[in-house]
Amino acid sequence: MATRTKEEAIKGAFFASLVGDALCLGSHYEYDAQKIYKAYGNKPIEKFMSPGEMMGGQTHGIGWGERNYHPGKKAGGTTDYGDYNILVLEHLAAIANPPREFDVAALIPHWMNRLTNNWGSWICTMTKETFAQLQANVPIASLGGISNAMAIRHVAAHAYYDDEETLAKVARQTMFTHKSEEALSGGEFFARVTHRVIHGAHPRDAIEEVAVRMSPFISSKVSQAIAKYKEATDPENELSKEPFVDDLALTSMARLWDIGRSEPIRVGKASPTEGTLPGAVYFILKYADDDEGLKHALQANAMVGGDNASRSIAIGMVLGAHKGFDAIPSEWIDTLDDYERCNALLDKLPLLQKN
Repeated sequence: MATRTKEEAIKGAFFASLVGDALCLGSHYEYDAQKIYKAYGNKPIEKFMSPGEMMGGQTHGIGWGERNYHPGKKAGGTTDYGDYNILVLEHLAAIANPPREFDVAALIPHWMNRLTNNWGSWICTMTKETFAQLQANVPIASLGGISNAMAIRHVAAHAYYDDEETLAKVARQTMFTHKSEEALSGGEFFARVTHRVIHGAHPRDAIEEVAVRMSPFISSKVSQAIAKYKEATDPENELSKEPFVDDLALTSMARLWDIGRSEPIRVGKASPTEGTLPGAVYFILKYADDDEGLKHALQANAMVGGDNASRSIAIGMVLGAHKGFDAIPSEWIDTLDDYERCNALLDKLPLLQKN
């Protein structure tokens, strides 16, 4: 049983997600883990980086060509994954008194305003498509595109709702730009796991318990991650002896994705849920029982590259809930943009409000 309080678990989940995302800003979409390692001085990342910092000012190397995907951001800022979670936090704080059911229609005006006023981060294709749909008066129930990229945006909802079924629904609602069942079920999976961890479950137990009650797709991806975690941590196995063991573990769980500019990339490091979900589960399992597991997991995830920011939200929310807010290195909290503002907004939500 965890020793941290429920409130510490909730704040740990939210801020570990943002910190993990901010650690990925400098290498987001860079698919060459060895390039990242060399750029960061042949050691794990220790501080926040601006987009492409120490890598020639560019990221997104193998397969896609080099490009700065977050031109409005600097060290300490977040990618679009973190931005979406802050946006949902802002909305929930605005409707905290009295508490009410989550309504996508109520979120959309705020979402549209933020997108058109110095968003600063990459605006994904599904976000652009949904924005255009709204301008064409498409009904809210019909919004979204077919992307199977997992985009978890509901982390703040764990400070608002204390019911697993409600949180599972909100996880799907906040991904209103996506129609893919793979992506939506990925968000639901991590919402259920995080809720259970907040209430004292060990991440491994929560992951296994939730997986068996979800679709064959989710359960198969979790089984794949568990098997790879065991392989990568078995001292008798050759994989565990590799210097880039995490990179090899993630890429070995995935097929080639032949959409690269110059060569195919592996889905295990890319955005589709079939890669991000088992990749995130792998890091959670590997570091759950490490005394500094939250720090080490977020570092290791950032160093692998690819769509590390997507994985960071899932890893941060589960391990942050497990370890608690105090497990986040203070130097990362102190240099995280918007920490004070987000902390004040979190304190307005029902489960964190002071009596």
